[in-house]
Amino acid sequence: MTETTSSVADTTSTRPQPRRGVMDIAAYVPGKSKGSHGVTRHKLSSNETPLGASPKAKAAFAELAEHLELYPDGSSLALRQAIADVHGLNADRILCGAGSDEVLSLIAYAYLGEGDEAIYTEHGFLVYDIAIKAAGATPVIAPEKNLTTDVDAILERVTPKTRMVFLANPNNPTGTYLPFDEVRRLHAGLPSNVLLVLDAAYAEYVRRNDYESGMELAATADNVIMSRTFSKIYGLANLRLGWAFGPAHVMDALNRIRGPFNVNGPALAAGIAAVKDKAFVEAAVAHNETWLPWVSTELEALGLTVTPSVGNFVLMHFPDVAGKRAEDADAFLLERGVVLRRVSNYGLPNALRMSIGSEEANREVVALLAEFLKK
Repeated sequence: MTETTSSVADTTSTRPQPRRGVMDIAAYVPGKSKGSHGVTRHKLSSNETPLGASPKAKAAFAELAEHLELYPDGSSLALRQAIADVHGLNADRILCGAGSDEVLSLIAYAYLGEGDEAIYTEHGFLVYDIAIKAAGATPVIAPEKNLTTDVDAILERVTPKTRMVFLANPNNPTGTYLPFDEVRRLHAGLPSNVLLVLDAAYAEYVRRNDYESGMELAATADNVIMSRTFSKIYGLANLRLGWAFGPAHVMDALNRIRGPFNVNGPALAAGIAAVKDKAFVEAAVAHNETWLPWVSTELEALGLTVTPSVGNFVLMHFPDVAGKRAEDADAFLLERGVVLRRVSNYGLPNALRMSIGSEEANREVVALLAEFLKK
């Protein structure tokens, strides 16, 4: 061993070490934001809304710029009340956080520990895996059926060690959803001490008669909590704002471990204005209702397989042919300043996820993919 190697080893053994398991966590990697040459014509990699934020939310945010020296309301009371008024909920059973990512992590930290297990599905949101491992617990992955949650597969993996089940409904990155009778069947099959976490980040976009976000179940069951976000349809991703609704005893536990001022004042103000702006939300839904089926149909006409989606994005699958695979399409698009999302880390190496963008962006992506596939 050289002197340099020995010195490094000695330093490693004496400096502070992360808790066991922390270095086994794969850091979350967001979608690319720039094209190959630093130029971005259309960024469709992060499921951001093409409509931006409500003008009312922007005005509320700007007003708070005059008071940046003041602490925000640590209880997020006004935002919780606004959410409660819009959705018909009890504000005391709502918790706000710095994005739904923080909310999901708080839930894991409050209810999971070493020796515990938590279940999520095969192509579920990667933050679940991070939150479970960060809490010291063990993730258990349930296979999906046709890229859709399989209730029986989840229930088959419940053991005495199971403490939590994460269910993204609709799911990202697949865009598929579970009808609510299936969600209720899943809940009925879980032991009463297992917490069912319903992640409804894309709920506002869903227009299916057999879908529910989980509010009613979270209102009536002692072991169900629903999380939501302001990052998608409300266009406040840059402010990091999310919330959860669940039993009073769960809210009590989460409030004991969240930061005292975990949501900043401009985010609170913008969130209040955004959630009240019904016309803006309806416009966002209408845009998605027009362009989601259009994009899906056009991509299928090119010969790509498209997973049916109820969110604001589509998952497209490429032929397993040299030069025509997802990685090749991604490189082709990036060269032209168009950014989609690779989903290899979700176990889908030959697929790309595309956010529904503006009319111009949607049409350009389809045209470029047509060009790529004809090469």
